[in-house]
Amino acid sequence: MKLTFLGATHEVTGSCTLLETQGKNILIDYGMEQGNDIFINQELPVNPRDIDCVLLTHAHIDHSGNLPLLYKYGFRGKIYATEETSSLCNIMLLDSAHIQMFEAKWQNRKAKRSGKAECRPVYDVDDAMGAISKFIPCKYNQTIPILENLAIRFSDVGHLLGSSCIEIWVKENDQVRKIVFSGDIGNNNQPLIKDPCTLDEADYVVIESTYGDRYHEDRPDHIAILTDYIQETFDRGGNLVIPSFAVGRTQELLYFIRQIKEQNLIKGHKNFPVYIDSPLANEATSIFLQCNTDCFDDETKALIQKGINPIYFDDLKVSLTSDDSKLINADKTPKIIISASGMCEAGHIRHHLKHNLWRKECTILFVGYQAMGTLGRTLYEGIDEVKLFGETIAVNAQIATLPGISGHADKQGLINWLMAFKDKPKTVFVNHGEDSVCSAFAGCLKYEYGFNTIAPYSGSCYDLLSGETLTSTVGIPVVKKSSQKGSRSSMLFNKLVDAAKRLMIVVKQSEGMPNKELAKFADQIHSLCDKWIR
Repeated sequence: MKLTFLGATHEVTGSCTLLETQGKNILIDYGMEQGNDIFINQELPVNPRDIDCVLLTHAHIDHSGNLPLLYKYGFRGKIYATEETSSLCNIMLLDSAHIQMFEAKWQNRKAKRSGKAECRPVYDVDDAMGAISKFIPCKYNQTIPILENLAIRFSDVGHLLGSSCIEIWVKENDQVRKIVFSGDIGNNNQPLIKDPCTLDEADYVVIESTYGDRYHEDRPDHIAILTDYIQETFDRGGNLVIPSFAVGRTQELLYFIRQIKEQNLIKGHKNFPVYIDSPLANEATSIFLQCNTDCFDDETKALIQKGINPIYFDDLKVSLTSDDSKLINADKTPKIIISASGMCEAGHIRHHLKHNLWRKECTILFVGYQAMGTLGRTLYEGIDEVKLFGETIAVNAQIATLPGISGHADKQGLINWLMAFKDKPKTVFVNHGEDSVCSAFAGCLKYEYGFNTIAPYSGSCYDLLSGETLTSTVGIPVVKKSSQKGSRSSMLFNKLVDAAKRLMIVVKQSEGMPNKELAKFADQIHSLCDKWIR
């Protein structure tokens, strides 16, 4: 009984773990990496044809996005996921395939002019359709035997519609081990969906650490903050452009904007238009409206029972074609534009940035996590200009964030989820976090809470019967030739510079903290500097 970590190891995207037992191979998630790769991931140690099944925690592409690739190379097993995750993957995997094909076509136009080799898409629509055909929709809280001596159960963790942690019971040599994969644990008190549930027993736990180094502030008044951004931007005559994840975050924003319109909070701009410019977001919104209401929290259920659509309002417009999308910026009426992708890496949002970033009257409002290496992260950290579609665009627009709207649990939320287990698991594996965060969170759990923790790198393998480490790997950094000149040492130095920039951002954001906390923070920085002064 072996567990091998392959993706989202000391990184936030590309989740993939392999469970092997009695000749059977089970993948837990098979996600696509987004943003810059930091470490080299090991290849699947088994042929995709020999994968018996996949267990999927939720629909986000960094957990599901490589399933069509798995199908392309011969996988024909079953994919187990919740009913809602299955529905969302029906649209998200097709959307991902269309993006792969579009980008390959775009690259090939350039390649043809420069005489370079043809670029092929990572996978196509047929591969996505093949993967979709293998989904087995499952209900929450039901124990399901899926292979001989192996059963699973999905429980809601409040990260996204249909998101789950997965309990896996495996029997081998008359011994049973229970492994729990946290998936992405949600934040409390999110609109629409329920708070994350907890579990009470496990032999091994694999827990994410996306926000394992920070605490969310007390939940702010999102309605008031969003109202201020809308009012200020419209009064300047600009557009409020929101790069938003098409699934989950877009629907939360509609929930807030409906309330703003219902209460007439925007003055002087009556009936202001709101555009959803994302085919995927349009389809995802339909799924939210059609799903079982048991997936929603009590507040949302109460609205539905009163006949109120929680995510629809007058003047909500959807863009269905490319021409529709182009006309949005041709209209000079101040408006809200919600478009994917949430990290500005692909999709219609890049066109809206091209048309609005240079305008000082506009606002770009980030409403979610921005992974390292993404355009969204670059804008968030403060850059003067960016290149979009071969054109240099000045960043004159206001760059802002909507605080406290994270779909991920913070450090305390992760700890609380783990502390709910009645007895400490034999081992807690920490993954799905940026390099330093992943290691620090594992250390916190070990030294402050007494858990036996490991933060594995890609390729690390563990025997779950004996508890022994079979293979312990180290992180092999990806060397970027263009920016690091092929030098590993240069790459690591740049990583240090990036860390210093991030520290400066955190320092600036700490203004207004209690004096005691500021003094403590300053002492920690001085202590760190004293350690490394040469």
